[in-house]
Amino acid sequence: MVTIMTDVKAGIEYKINMGQESFLLNNKQYKLLENILNMGSITDAAESVGISYRTALNYIERIESTLGVKVVSTTKGGKGGGGGTSLTDEGFLILKECKKINAIMELHKDVNEFETTVADIDYDKGIMKIKVGTFLINTPLNSNYTVGEKILALVSYDNIFIMLEPFLSSIRNILKGKIVEMKLENDIIRVKIDVEGLMFYSDITLFAEKELNLTIGKEVYIGFKAMSVATLKL
Repeated sequence: MVTIMTDVKAGIEYKINMGQESFLLNNKQYKLLENILNMGSITDAAESVGISYRTALNYIERIESTLGVKVVSTTKGGKGGGGGTSLTDEGFLILKECKKINAIMELHKDVNEFETTVADIDYDKGIMKIKVGTFLINTPLNSNYTVGEKILALVSYDNIFIMLEPFLSSIRNILKGKIVEMKLENDIIRVKIDVEGLMFYSDITLFAEKELNLTIGKEVYIGFKAMSVATLKL
């Protein structure tokens, strides 16, 4: 329903899909919905994100008219007041999905990033092979890609496993490299591994570092599952 997109000028945008319709929700519009939920007022929410009340209404109208659903509900109070503004079920669902994406991005904000090309697509096995440097990496199948297409591959630091020897498991990407740097960062050891001239980073615990007896210059194997590789079109 919601996917994340980025633009150099607009920054983070959320692509909202509902049925056949879609809308690009920018960060200011996302904050507006979030503050409507928290404050119960369009006026207060608009002020908190630095826009006018009229602009806030225009934002809401554009979202609703494009997607064909109500996202904000306003009720008028009687003589004693009591009116208010809230998100509809659809508006709350949109906000919740955006928050989930934000949480995932925060959890995996440190990523290994490689510009690569699609080398092979295996529809029977449901995987693709992409060429990174001199070797191939398995990734989940994406039928929108074609062989030879340039893409960006992303693997978070905490999805890279370090091994002294390769072993039989569900990990489909195992590469041999050499440790060239180790840094302690917030009780986590960040290990830099040189794999045929390409640098991979892995975050491991202090316990794992001691148990594996890792040192700079030591040859190790790194592994990561095909499903841990995210890809984006360039």
